[in-house]
Amino acid sequence: MIMNQSIIRNIIGIIGNVISCGLFLSPMPTYVQIIKSKDVKKFSPIPYLATLLNCLLWFFYGLPIVHPNSLLVITINSIGIAFEVFYLTVFLIYAARQGRLKVMKLLALETVFMIVVVTSVLLLIHTTTKRSLVVGILCIIFGTCMYASPLVVMKLVIQTKSVEFMPFTLSLASFLNGVCWTSYGFLPFDINLLVPNGLGTLFGLAQLVLYACYFKSTSNKDARAEVELPV
Repeated sequence: MIMNQSIIRNIIGIIGNVISCGLFLSPMPTYVQIIKSKDVKKFSPIPYLATLLNCLLWFFYGLPIVHPNSLLVITINSIGIAFEVFYLTVFLIYAARQGRLKVMKLLALETVFMIVVVTSVLLLIHTTTKRSLVVGILCIIFGTCMYASPLVVMKLVIQTKSVEFMPFTLSLASFLNGVCWTSYGFLPFDINLLVPNGLGTLFGLAQLVLYACYFKSTSNKDARAEVELPV
């Protein structure tokens, strides 16, 4: 029974890795556009900075010295870190001086924050159970904030009656991603995975419902628009 549970958990985790990779790849067309035009226009780097911090925290959470037997949490967040570093590097190359300085300051703050978290947890807490609890609380907080970010887009959809900034594929991937990692969090029970990903599932479902309500009122051109929101 335990072996079967482990196999199912690994299968769900692998599927979650694949779907999460799709989510991390979703901004790529935007960045191809930025590279071609050599201009970041009005796209905001904040979502990528938030995702980077979230991935760093989950990577730390998945380490054996914090939460043993979480290899698939490490793998997907390693990939996420790589993508976010790429996106932010492109932004730094093509942004105006003021934009670069803003990103560099926020990156410095994130670096200091992670150093403080890692150092404090490893030096002051000596069991994986307590380390999992502390780091898990941070993951819940930042993971919930990241998953809640589509609320801004959902409000815009309701106001404009248009899904211009909420593509169906991204909404579907977000929903499936939440379902996978919520299921993963049940095998065995892990509240730190369940809370943010459970909320992610609900937000993803809400986006799909909104899409069903408003996609007919959106022109084909709007439906193919970029996922990024202007600042």
